[in-house]
Amino acid sequence: APRRRPPQRARGPAFRPTPSAMPYAEDEATYRRWFPLADDDNDGRVTGGDAVKFFALSGLPKPTLSRAWQLADSGRQGFLGPDQFVRALRVIAMAQSGVDAVDISAASLEQAVASGALPIADLEGIDAESGPDNNPFEAFALREDLAGSGEGSKGSGTPGGSSSRPSAGRDRSYSERGKVKIDAKAATSIVDSLKEIYRHKVRPVEEALKFGSFYSPLLTDGDFEGKPNVLLLGQYSTGKTTFIKHLLGQEYPGCNIGPEPTTDRFVVVMHGPEPRTTPGQTLAVQTDKPFTGLTAFGSSFLSKFEASQCDAKLLEEITLVDTPGVLSGEKQRINRGYNFEHVCEWFAARSDVILLLFDPYKLDISDEFKTVISCLRGHDDKVRVVLNKADGVSSQQLLRVYGALMWSLGKVFMTPEVCKVYVGSFNTEPLKTEHNSLGAELFEKEQSDLKRDLLDVPRRSCDRKVNEFVKRVRACLTHAKIIAHLRKQMPLMTGHADKQRRLMDNLETEFQACVHEHHIPRGDMPNPRRFKDIMKGIQIWKLPKVDKKQMQMLEEVLTVDLPRVMREFDNPF
Repeated sequence: APRRRPPQRARGPAFRPTPSAMPYAEDEATYRRWFPLADDDNDGRVTGGDAVKFFALSGLPKPTLSRAWQLADSGRQGFLGPDQFVRALRVIAMAQSGVDAVDISAASLEQAVASGALPIADLEGIDAESGPDNNPFEAFALREDLAGSGEGSKGSGTPGGSSSRPSAGRDRSYSERGKVKIDAKAATSIVDSLKEIYRHKVRPVEEALKFGSFYSPLLTDGDFEGKPNVLLLGQYSTGKTTFIKHLLGQEYPGCNIGPEPTTDRFVVVMHGPEPRTTPGQTLAVQTDKPFTGLTAFGSSFLSKFEASQCDAKLLEEITLVDTPGVLSGEKQRINRGYNFEHVCEWFAARSDVILLLFDPYKLDISDEFKTVISCLRGHDDKVRVVLNKADGVSSQQLLRVYGALMWSLGKVFMTPEVCKVYVGSFNTEPLKTEHNSLGAELFEKEQSDLKRDLLDVPRRSCDRKVNEFVKRVRACLTHAKIIAHLRKQMPLMTGHADKQRRLMDNLETEFQACVHEHHIPRGDMPNPRRFKDIMKGIQIWKLPKVDKKQMQMLEEVLTVDLPRVMREFDNPF
């Protein structure tokens, strides 16, 4: 029997992707006209269910369609946007032209597109002229309605009358989005699901137990939807700003490069159509940006925070965060006006990659830098070390410098594992070969590897967001158990303040008891010293009682909701 796509209901204007300033290739223009045909609910996303129905018109086996989805949804978002949709159909076109699915890779696809030899994908009932204004599925639905109008009764329960009824299930939850409250089950991507789970199950517990004061400020939609971040840390004049200029191929607004400490503020370098800077106070109140949580550090910090926009290709995929140079020597006694370590910790929790920059003449790790690095614990998988300006020393000196750097890092990180270290000269100037003629090839390979690592960040971004969300929920669950343990020891009538003071003085013992009582992994417990400092402004007996339903709800997020979301938005084939 011929494959037939279920009829679509008449809707409002179809979603039309914004055209680029440059004309599309012939096949891409065709596929973008097809996009509204596959997008059942006109929200700009082709979900797994939509893709299964639409791509089945190609007549290809499921393993091949699975490969098309895998290459298109490389970021594991759980849906296809217009660009990913075009990519999937190009994979289908390759497979229909005789290429085996296992031989199709991202590289071979790029080569086929560049050659211009790819045919238009062949989908049953759809031709190159099909689109929102020439919808073959609406014509099919009209014929079905006309054929059934004389056979069925007027009641909705007859076969003839059923075509006018809105379909149940998945389509209903999407088409009535303005009326029906959408939960995680009806979300169209992994990020949407995380937002719904957080809003309805996690955030109420965080607000009640003041979790934001202990871990990090409460999350907003901007925190979930933001682009991947790359955080740069290092002492002054190690080449952080020059490194960003090297990656972008241009200067960004407000950058200042020199041998003295030039960057005196946190600068978020993001994509924009024209060069401009945005002050921190303005940036922190924009809820569509992931920086509203920085208001917790006060105006003294926000005056040293800004965003810089420029039209660089790399910034379409990631956001770079430049930081002030970490102080050393006598300068460490200078008060910045805000807690530098806590700000670095805030950015580290929201970054996909953290780059620690050194140069051969600044290998010493100051007390402030050591404190900053200690704040990165728990984010070890994100840390990369860059030994910059390596072309300024001879090969013998570079060997000794590398050994000294690894020895210094081993003392600070206190782990047997070695961080990934990139050695090179990351600036816009040609490599210097007068000191080390043998190192030119090494430096070029290291630069290539680092760029490849950074370009791979967007593909891992969705997994990183899920990973950070799991860490936050686990921390919130641990926090709830600690508060429940401490609160149940408070007296009923009087003496609350004295009891809390004794509990805080003996906090290590209380943490140990909490670990045994609630079976908490020791590594999940917070820093006792920091917990004690924060509790100075909080009265335990005034916190709401933690009931078992709240803890059970958080445990369900980890054991039920998140696994279901990952299954639902995995490869639908």
